[in-house]
Amino acid sequence: MKLQNKIAVITGGNSGIGLAAAHEFKAQGARVIIIGRKPDAVAAAAKEVGGDTLGLVADVAKVADLKQVFQQVREHVGHIDILFANAGIAKFAPLAEVTEEFFLEQTATNVKGAYFTAQQALPLLNEGASIIFTSSTVAHFGMPGSSVYSMTKAALINLAKTLAIELAGKKIRVNVVSPGPISTPIFSKMGLPEAAVQELGGAILAQVPLARFGEAWEIAKAVAYLASSDAAYVTGTELLVDGGMAQQ
Repeated sequence: MKLQNKIAVITGGNSGIGLAAAHEFKAQGARVIIIGRKPDAVAAAAKEVGGDTLGLVADVAKVADLKQVFQQVREHVGHIDILFANAGIAKFAPLAEVTEEFFLEQTATNVKGAYFTAQQALPLLNEGASIIFTSSTVAHFGMPGSSVYSMTKAALINLAKTLAIELAGKKIRVNVVSPGPISTPIFSKMGLPEAAVQELGGAILAQVPLARFGEAWEIAKAVAYLASSDAAYVTGTELLVDGGMAQQ
């Protein structure tokens, strides 16, 4: 129960890593607030996690939505101890096929969304609070077709380092978890044909020294560590949970 009586807010908390983190935070004693774009999915996730878990609806790519949802957080719980800025999308295309719309969709959610999530949550963050961003192992190497996605995830690593210094005076810790390939619904949301998804999955798996995809709960455990007092002297750090993929 290392998160006993903590208030934890998770963006993109209705599926995948975010939902696994909601379960882990709840199991460790936190009051969890899930933020997602789809009302039905958010409500179902909050019910699944159970207890006093709260589901709120917002699109992190829209600053107006973030302002509104953090006002709701203020009204419901008054403060935040843990902010897991996890919402993100992944789509792949070679440079020659990337459109402005494709580029802006990912940067709006993965970079702008994470940045303004932290900004809008800041007035609610307690002294000693923890911010965790979700990056990706692909920020550390080149992978054909991933230029936009990888760029957005690399940006979050530097954002965490910068905010760790900027917010240190308030004793707010800022860290990054960078998953490798994880068995989550994100693969089915890439906009690729099923055969292409299978081919991509096989190619990625061949680069993982531990020779398997990770599970969402394994990332949730790492996030819970960064959120807890066990990591009280850890800030500005990236925790790679990728089966050794970035070490290749």
